[in-house]
Amino acid sequence: METKWLEDFVSLAETRSFSRSAQLRHVTQPAFSRRIQALEAWAGSDLVDRSSYPTRLTPAGETLYAQSLEMLQALQSTRAMLRGHSTAAQDVVEFAVPHTLAFTFFPAWVSSLRDKFGPIKSRLIALNVHDAVMRLVEGGCDVLIAYHHASQPFQLDADRYDMVVLGQEVLSPYVKPDANGAPMFALPGRAGQPLPYLGYAPGAYLGRVTDLILKESRTAIHLDRVYETDMAEGLKVMALEGHGIAFLPYSAVKKELRSKKLVSATPAHMAELSITMEVRAYREKPMGKEAARLAGKASAGGKSTGKGVAQALWDYLAQPEAG
Repeated sequence: METKWLEDFVSLAETRSFSRSAQLRHVTQPAFSRRIQALEAWAGSDLVDRSSYPTRLTPAGETLYAQSLEMLQALQSTRAMLRGHSTAAQDVVEFAVPHTLAFTFFPAWVSSLRDKFGPIKSRLIALNVHDAVMRLVEGGCDVLIAYHHASQPFQLDADRYDMVVLGQEVLSPYVKPDANGAPMFALPGRAGQPLPYLGYAPGAYLGRVTDLILKESRTAIHLDRVYETDMAEGLKVMALEGHGIAFLPYSAVKKELRSKKLVSATPAHMAELSITMEVRAYREKPMGKEAARLAGKASAGGKSTGKGVAQALWDYLAQPEAG
């Protein structure tokens, strides 16, 4: 039996919906259903009454639900203690960050933290967006930092995760300039002469946001995808070499814009080719005894050890003026 099966089952018991729980657990509905079936096979009993809607638990399911809450809470507390032992001496805060933000936003953000919050020891885990989210869901980091746009939300349960907005990021098209400083390739292009396009690989978060920009443009955009990768830094390098147009976060190109190695590919009359995203931080809410311990420390004005630095950091980030 795997712990994630219990987490799946608790989610299903609370949402009463296979589809909703699959979204919250970041898996497809068929995969989610297979995991519930695997848990039933382990339990040797039906846990869900599939003849009803919304989904109901069987008597065996109700029993397992109550036990699962206790087991998961105990496991979470144990994990917090173990992680505290492994990092207490260093007070290291572990961040899961998508690759693009790891290269662009994160270094400058940590510098500003040191100026305002104080010295901080951090461990950066750079991943694709999906794996970074799963790192948080599975308890493998203290803080997740990720982009957010209303069209591409993360299905993170607000009852389980805290969130703060750290800043904003603008995604726009950029291109290498010609000898006169004008864009080498002028949007929107023409049907018979599409412009070379440097795109994100299928499934990339920024790729989905870029697709939204192109879909909602009031002007038809004619592009010919000549290259793709899942990393914005890879697209930027190709754009610098003049291979085509790339949609990139401003923080990734601000130095190149100042040095005029890249220029905006957005015509003045096509402002809709830019989109603003939020940069958000997420953390799992403390539960049970851990939450009570932290609350006691806060009310007493004391400083906790181990993951106390992560808690102190979150308390700082949650302040309105911290952003």
